[in-house]
Amino acid sequence: MTVPANRTPLTQRPEWQALATHARAQVGTTLRQRFAADPRRGERMVAEGAGWYLDYSKQRIDDDTLRLLLALADACGVGERIGAMFAGAHVNATEDRPALHVALRAPAGTRIVADGADVVAGVQDVLARMEAFARDVREGRWTGATGRRVRHVVNIGIGGSDLGPAMAARALRHYVDGPRPRFVSNVDPAALREALDGLDPAETLFIVCSKTFTTQETLVNAAAARAWCVAALGEAAVARHFVAVSTNEEGVRAFGIEPAHMFGFWDWVGGRYSMDSAIGLSTMLAVGPARFRELLDGFHAMDAHFRSAPPEANLPVLMALLAIWNNDFLGAQTVAVLPYAQDLARFPAYLQQLAMESNGKRVTASGERVDVQTCPVYWGEPGTNGQHSFYQLLHQGTRLVACDFIGFCQPLPAPGEDADDVRRRHDLLMANLFAQGEALAFGRDAVQLRAQGTPEALVAHKTCPGDRPSITLLADRLTPHSLGALVALYEHAVFVQGTIWGIDSFDQWGVELGKQLARATEAELAAPGVDGDAAAGHDSSTRTLIRRYRQRRGG
Repeated sequence: MTVPANRTPLTQRPEWQALATHARAQVGTTLRQRFAADPRRGERMVAEGAGWYLDYSKQRIDDDTLRLLLALADACGVGERIGAMFAGAHVNATEDRPALHVALRAPAGTRIVADGADVVAGVQDVLARMEAFARDVREGRWTGATGRRVRHVVNIGIGGSDLGPAMAARALRHYVDGPRPRFVSNVDPAALREALDGLDPAETLFIVCSKTFTTQETLVNAAAARAWCVAALGEAAVARHFVAVSTNEEGVRAFGIEPAHMFGFWDWVGGRYSMDSAIGLSTMLAVGPARFRELLDGFHAMDAHFRSAPPEANLPVLMALLAIWNNDFLGAQTVAVLPYAQDLARFPAYLQQLAMESNGKRVTASGERVDVQTCPVYWGEPGTNGQHSFYQLLHQGTRLVACDFIGFCQPLPAPGEDADDVRRRHDLLMANLFAQGEALAFGRDAVQLRAQGTPEALVAHKTCPGDRPSITLLADRLTPHSLGALVALYEHAVFVQGTIWGIDSFDQWGVELGKQLARATEAELAAPGVDGDAAAGHDSSTRTLIRRYRQRRGG
């Protein structure tokens, strides 16, 4: 295992200490005061790249804050780490391998070398196989066992093998003109039951997504789906109704899937960075190869911006630095992700894994205990629903929550809809986005309320303190290209944060312990009898819970 040498603890760096001093000096300066002192602030504190416009003027910063943050990034080697990642260096230190998700969307002919081999040619080969298969399915040349066309695709995976494709399917549903995708990840039997509800086995294709083909939840669900298919169509039907995204040819063959119908990917692709790999096969089947290429083009456009734009105009770098400022210097422990687009309903859940599995770490890449707070908690819901749910806390609660607003300038009318009516409703949606950012920043004070005639007894209750930081991200329209660029934007922002914190953003050792304990506990739950010492190795709470479950589960 290759790990970086120990580095100076972050809080001992002069750049960090300068920011801490600066943060103390900023106490009491409000966003209202900042905007009053600089009438062009909202025009200056913006950046643009890959079709996305970032307004960060409603952050609690000034020009000196930005200068100090950029100095911190430079001192932590952000520029060098960006170059190293794109060059195929082993930036995933604890697993001693590259993190080359950028190769998944590199144009054909690009050369990216990892461990002495150009990886882009292999990526393009898998893409070509995916496209050929997608065309066969979409055009009716690949049929089910009875000769009927595939009309539904069920993606079986978990984590990165589910969250990315499921988010993309929802986000791009206006572009779906092929088999309708459904997704199952949870091992709860209700999840598969819901995914199969109303489907005809003769018209259903399953994609089993597991790199190792050993992921417990995925294989349990795949076996149950297989039994459902076999019960209706017979054992021979498995080969026509199941394909795999995996690297385990032996396991795939044992399941009944021909290796020719297995689509691979690589160890240098982490699960949460894999939606633009073969894990996106369900997306390609739904929207078609051309649209999927547009998605990849969007990813690549943001990659190019990230790699070439100067730090002060670089969207991922700016977002990462602002997130560190809010988290480590202002004490904002959570980030609310607020897409004003119903089609991005699953984006906050996707971002939870991307951010918190990547940067939810307590030691540096060299194994030293970090001396600052790392990843904040990400959560959120689409606007305007959230306004009638948790925005009360955002405006008047005691916790500081940083907010990411995401919106689009143009709606996507469905066929048969009145375009003018859709535009009017979209105007209302966006009016709410802009108003909420403004209200969080500037609030409403007692002077304003009294001038409006508010009874004195209600002034305190109606006061909104403001000074709540937010960014706003705008693109023209939600398209495959803009979605790819948006995902890449957050991917790279997460990487920059991890670089500054000194952690490995590409491993996830913390998820292993629970899995290991669950495997042992499952055997104990299945053991015959009710009492005895089957759960003797556990603490008293877990023993009691296991005993009660076995007594009352029935069967």
